[in-house]
Amino acid sequence: MADSDFRAPRAVLEALEARVRHGIFGYTGAPDELREAIVERLRARYGWRIEPSWIVFLPGVVPGLHLAARRLIAPGERALLPAPVYQHFKRALELAPRPHTEVPLVLEAGRWVLDADVIKRTSCRMAYLCNPQNPGGTVFTREELTRFAELTRDAIIVSDEIHCDLVLDPKARHVPIASLAPEVSRRTVTLMSANKAFNFPAAGCAWAIAEEPRLRDEMAADVRAHVLPSPSVFGYAATLAALREGDAWLAAQIEYLRGNHELVLREINLPVARVQATYLAWIDCSGLKAADPHELFLRHGVALSPGAQFGAPRFVRLNFGTQRARLAQALARCAQAVNSAR
Repeated sequence: MADSDFRAPRAVLEALEARVRHGIFGYTGAPDELREAIVERLRARYGWRIEPSWIVFLPGVVPGLHLAARRLIAPGERALLPAPVYQHFKRALELAPRPHTEVPLVLEAGRWVLDADVIKRTSCRMAYLCNPQNPGGTVFTREELTRFAELTRDAIIVSDEIHCDLVLDPKARHVPIASLAPEVSRRTVTLMSANKAFNFPAAGCAWAIAEEPRLRDEMAADVRAHVLPSPSVFGYAATLAALREGDAWLAAQIEYLRGNHELVLREINLPVARVQATYLAWIDCSGLKAADPHELFLRHGVALSPGAQFGAPRFVRLNFGTQRARLAQALARCAQAVNSAR
């Protein structure tokens, strides 16, 4: 799926063990020190200065996508949607429901980037962004983000940045779009979580960052009303430990994932753009004689994510966030599948 096979950092395991030993698991709120840790991390890693009061805690990034579709724009107001993209973006707009225009990703110099001409031609009230991009693996540059902000004019930007700590390309640097300028910050909701980078998604803790009070209030409304749960006490504990003490583990994981990525590029024998971030490879199967590439690989013993989930049925998504020996075995089975469908 979209989590890794790696054990969480020791600091996270110890924090969860300590919480269990405490023995009381009653209702709780976000600790002030967690807000402070998030503020400091964003300043130190990205030069992005926010206030603790801008943070709204959520049970996950996916609920944040759904909240944005339902709360930030009215019925009939249009949203921009990158395509292909993680399926819950589109699902959120379909269930709300809200009309939307898809902005295709195009391959330029080995990177999947947004088609600026489509953005320019489309009027919208809200624009979704996935940065780093899932499933394409692109880390958008400051210039690309600035252009996106300019073309979306005064639309609300909802940016999923859950993979921001998983940048594999040494030459790339994650830039939170809200950090570009005050006028961009005031119309942006940024969704983040430590769940992906430190691998504890089942613990459940995410947050939205919104400078504008109205956007912040809308993102918090369903949690305050108990329509959505707040993060669990375990999510708070795991996240605080990861942000405070997990960076050495994270650096080691990124180095290991770089090696896995190089193995994928050497062995897959299908077109795949270089992954700048995430542990997800977006593989082009359009040259295979197979009506359903996902089913082809499944028959050979590899369960990849079907591209149809993301709006691109001729692709599959491979998760290489696993032990290298297991990845090598999976790639050998992929090679058998490819050879059978040439």
